[in-house]
Amino acid sequence: MSELEKKVALVTGGSRGVGAATLEIELILCPIDFSEFSERAYHHALSLAEHYQAKLVAQHVIELWRHPSASFAVSWELYEEFCQALRETGEEQLQQFVKNHTHGEIQPELVVHEGTAPDSILSFAQTQKADLIVMGTHGRRGFDLLMLGSVTDRVMRKATCPVLVVRNPPHDSMAAGKEGHSVHHLSRILFCADFSTNSERALNYALSGTAEYDAELTMLHVLEEAPGLARKEEALAEATEQLDKLIPPDLRKTTKIKTAVRVGKPYREIIQFAMEAQTDLVTMGARGRGALDRAVFGSTTYRVMQLGSCPVLAVHV
Repeated sequence: MSELEKKVALVTGGSRGVGAATLEIELILCPIDFSEFSERAYHHALSLAEHYQAKLVAQHVIELWRHPSASFAVSWELYEEFCQALRETGEEQLQQFVKNHTHGEIQPELVVHEGTAPDSILSFAQTQKADLIVMGTHGRRGFDLLMLGSVTDRVMRKATCPVLVVRNPPHDSMAAGKEGHSVHHLSRILFCADFSTNSERALNYALSGTAEYDAELTMLHVLEEAPGLARKEEALAEATEQLDKLIPPDLRKTTKIKTAVRVGKPYREIIQFAMEAQTDLVTMGARGRGALDRAVFGSTTYRVMQLGSCPVLAVHV
């Protein structure tokens, strides 16, 4: 059992109901690249850190390969001087970013690393035993992204802890709190079930968020093929029954849980359902498939993350 799984415990009593799954979040890592996307992610990370009273670490990674001037250094001393200047600039930028966007009681720890962004983020998260990584995504598409992948996508696929991916601000989940800073409200959570081991683990987090925020949970399954009318009705009934079996018996009367089954392309139906239901958070399992496989075929989680407007909590197995 991983450190993360050990933190998912069953608690009793209170308004959350008997046996409600509660996740303990003690350390949140938020990588920062100073874009508007990492700004949105940082506000989510701040709100979650305040809610869970967790430690927040803001990380910036200096990627030397993005600075062609480094290769023109005529000596080791000049190269070291150049790298030191980049480190100092990165530290100053991170301090200013946090100063401009931090409000309230949480004072994050600041760290600056050198290396490739995905590797640095993953290594630091594992070393520090982070419970959650909160990242923004640029929502870019095209040949470069397909062939090389994005930093967020690579982290999502390899992280041992869940990754919360934030692209656009959801419809109304960010509200002004005390002293004017943002508070992340979760009123409607969508759990996407494909009845695999991946989605089973993701369900624990969906249930935890539902209990923690007293939210409404919808469990959605998408049938990829549309069979004949008779078979379609049978398949819908079978999927509905499978979803119903996933609901813990002790939560049926104490938690607001609904089920839904749709037919079509999973990522399209999930995105559409989330928009219609004004969902605040989508929770999904993430498979760590190879880069070539994902580049050619894509994945449901990846497409929902890139094309949807709702934050996605990707739980890797």
